[in-house]
Amino acid sequence: MTDTTARPAVRVLLIDDHQMFVESLARVLADDHRIDVVGVASTAADGRRLAAAHRPRVALVDFMLPDQDGVELAATLKADDPHLMAVMLTASTEDRVLLGAIDAGCSGFLTKDRAVTEVVEAVLAAADGEALISPAQLARLLPRLSKATQSVGADLTRRELQLLNHLARGQSNKAIAEELHLSVNTIRNYMQSVLLKLDAHSKLEAVSTAVREGLIDYQAAR
Repeated sequence: MTDTTARPAVRVLLIDDHQMFVESLARVLADDHRIDVVGVASTAADGRRLAAAHRPRVALVDFMLPDQDGVELAATLKADDPHLMAVMLTASTEDRVLLGAIDAGCSGFLTKDRAVTEVVEAVLAAADGEALISPAQLARLLPRLSKATQSVGADLTRRELQLLNHLARGQSNKAIAEELHLSVNTIRNYMQSVLLKLDAHSKLEAVSTAVREGLIDYQAAR
């Protein structure tokens, strides 16, 4: 039976200094009943203030801000509120930007050339804890993650390592659940355990850490 219980609107904060762009994006998102735009900031300082005041579930953070690097701001927002899902909003597809966002604990990336419907769905996916990155992007980035001597993740179970390999292929919770013949809630529970054991703040950071520590083989996961 389909769950028809209405979910609360996703609280979203937009942080971008391109006024025309961010105001247009705010109007588009606000038109969707599933989203509640709680604030729009043009600086990192205003973003931090609004995040503290409104406790958004998702923050779309521009990479280029006048007073702070967007990656640094995302890391600060995540440190202040671990439940916040930060998404890097950028026109850049440079690896250094994407890798920096992963290290900051971002849920993924949203390029400014996306269609409106894609932006809405990306926000909702981020709120559900999904990783916002294409398999092609992930495959390109994983080889850039240098391996280190294993220091975390030794207590990961076989199932949790299996989950990490599926995540490295860019699969969603639903897709993984279907392939493993498990419920989505079970996958979410496994994911929370993985995040705790790897001290990660997002799926992308978990995969990044797993590759760096040699826990999964990105070549085999592709």
